[in-house]
Amino acid sequence: MPGFQRVFIVLLALSALPGCYRMKLQLVDASVQKPSNVAVYFSMDDRNGNPAPGVTADRFQIYEDGKLISTYESQQTILNQEVAIERYTLLLLDMSGSVVDSGQVPQVQEAVGAFLENIGDNEKIAIYAFDGREEIIPIAKFGVREEALARRNELLSSYEPKDPSTNLNGAIVKGVEVLKDGMDDSDVPLRFGTMAIFTDGTDRAHRATSEDAMNALEDNNIRSFVIGLGGEVDTEEMQRFGRDGFVHAQDKGSIVDSFKKVADQINSQALRYYLFSYCSPSRAGTHELTVMVEVASSDKTDKGRLKYTFDAEGFEPGCDPTDTPKFEIPDESEQTAEDNRKKAEEAKADPKKDAKANRKKEKEKTEQKKEKKTGASTAIKLEEKESPAPETAPQESAAPPVQGY
Repeated sequence: MPGFQRVFIVLLALSALPGCYRMKLQLVDASVQKPSNVAVYFSMDDRNGNPAPGVTADRFQIYEDGKLISTYESQQTILNQEVAIERYTLLLLDMSGSVVDSGQVPQVQEAVGAFLENIGDNEKIAIYAFDGREEIIPIAKFGVREEALARRNELLSSYEPKDPSTNLNGAIVKGVEVLKDGMDDSDVPLRFGTMAIFTDGTDRAHRATSEDAMNALEDNNIRSFVIGLGGEVDTEEMQRFGRDGFVHAQDKGSIVDSFKKVADQINSQALRYYLFSYCSPSRAGTHELTVMVEVASSDKTDKGRLKYTFDAEGFEPGCDPTDTPKFEIPDESEQTAEDNRKKAEEAKADPKKDAKANRKKEKEKTEQKKEKKTGASTAIKLEEKESPAPETAPQESAAPPVQGY
C-alpha cells in the first residue's frame, strides 16, 4: 500500500505540471463588434515551434472570466482568413551579368514557374528583377498572377541586364517599397508582406548597405526568404536576409527544387494562423476571454491558450459568427507576432539577458522623461517637485506568446 500511494502521488504531481501547455498561441489582432461578435486572429505552433495547421473549431474551448461557454451558445467557428486578410509575396530575382551570361536563365525561368504553381492560391504575387541598376524591373506586377503563370516560360527570356553589377542591398530596399505600395492599395484591414529573394552572389554595386536592407525588412515587418545559388554567396549574410528561411542551391541543377522549398515554407507559415470567431453571451461590462486548445496525437496530447480582454457594452442577441470581422489597421503584423514569439523564447532560455534589456529600456525612458521635464521647467520657469512617472499597464492583446502554464 505505501508503494501504491507513492506512485499515485507522483502521477498526480506530474499531471499538474505547467508543461502540459506546450502549444504556443500568439495573438495578432482582435475584432469586437455588435451585436455580440468577438473574433481573434492568432498564430499557433506545436511544442517544437512548428506551425500547427488544420485544427478544427471543435478542438477549442472558450472561457469568459474563467467560465466555460458552451459551443451551442458560442456558435464558435474558424473563418476563412481571406475575408479580412491579404498576403502579398514579392519574388525578387537576381538577373545580373553573372546569372544571365552564365546561361542560367532557363533554370531560373523554370524555377519561377514552379514557384508560381506551388505557392498558395490566396497569395498575391509580384515578380521583379534586379541587376546593377538603382531601380528594380517589374516582370509581373501584383494582380496578374494568372497571366504570369500562363507566360511562365517566357517571362525572363528577353531580359538583358543594362548594368552587369549586382545591386542586391538596394534591390531589397526597393522591393520593400513595392510591397508597401501593393499592400496600401488593398481595402482589407490586415495585410502582410513576404519577400523571396534569389541571388547568386553578394552586393557589388554598393548603392545601399546590408544594414539598409535589413532595416527595410525589419522596420516594415516583412517576412523574408532567400535562395542562394553557388559558392559565391555569403552564407552568413544570406541567412540574415532570409530571416524566415534560407535555401542554398549548390548548382543550377538544384534551382527548381530550391524555389519549390521556399514556396512550401511560405505556405507553411501561412497555415499557422487562425481566424476564430464566436458569439459572446455577455451583454455589458469588460470580460477576459480565454481561448483553450487541445490537440491529441498517437503518443501525446498538447494544450495551449491565449487571453484577450474585451468590452461587451451594448451587446445584444442576433449574432452571426460568420460575419466578417472588422479589424482596425494593426500596430503589429504577423512578422511582429513571430518576432515576439522568438524573443519570448530567448527570454525563457536566458532570463538574465531579458531582464538586463528591460532595465536598459526603463533607464532610457527615465532619462527621456527627465529631459522633457527639465526642458519644460526651463521654458515656463516653474518650480515643482519631480515625481516618478506612473507605469503603463500592459495590454492583454499585446501579451507575449504563451510558453506553458
